[in-house]
Amino acid sequence: MSAVIDVQVAQKDFGGAPVLGPLRLALASGETVALVGASGCGKSTLLRILAGLDADFRGAVHVDGRAVHGVQREVGFIFQEPRLFPWLSVADNIAFGSGRPGREDQRVGTLLEEVGLTGLQDRLPKQLSGGQAQRVAIARGLYARPRVLLLDEPFSAVDAFTRMKLQDLLASLAQAHGISVLLVTHDVEEAVLLADRVLVLAARPGRVQAEVAVDLPRPRQREHPGLLPLRARVLAALHDAHAF
Repeated sequence: MSAVIDVQVAQKDFGGAPVLGPLRLALASGETVALVGASGCGKSTLLRILAGLDADFRGAVHVDGRAVHGVQREVGFIFQEPRLFPWLSVADNIAFGSGRPGREDQRVGTLLEEVGLTGLQDRLPKQLSGGQAQRVAIARGLYARPRVLLLDEPFSAVDAFTRMKLQDLLASLAQAHGISVLLVTHDVEEAVLLADRVLVLAARPGRVQAEVAVDLPRPRQREHPGLLPLRARVLAALHDAHAF
């Protein structure tokens, strides 16, 4: 199966010290891949390269076989914090960059329904809970109909129950929209629950140390007995990568 997005990093430096590479990562259409590893191993840096936010590296990014540079509509990015504009309504935050009011945009209404926020289009970010704000960020990430969605620890700032709801939401949206997902997380349970593959990154410099395939049917249940041995394999790989 051909890759929707493919990145090759020969080397990425900070202050003259190599922090990432050599590394290659490719996502197939509709595939979800989770990246795990110790803090500082280059996970977020890799996402920034894929998103076109960091061009200072030796290597290349291809989307559908085409070399790309800079930010692309085909690639959406959801940050750890929602990063909503506080002066804009929910609807206008979702449609930001389109040049038209969000309240008049039928796609905004559809996305609000999909993320469970129907009726909240006129609220300001300060009127939302943390989970609601991240749902708005997910809707904004989907607005441009990306082929790939990059997420940098998107659920780390919410409580455990909200996190579970958002994990289920992400899984259902990825399937409904047929998009590829690259998720950075420190939560091993989250990685094996959501991903088709879990990549373990070693540090200094960041590179793929191990790959764990998650060959379980969808939709997945947290109680599935197959998740426990997969979690153990990822933890063993993290230990080998000196992540803890």
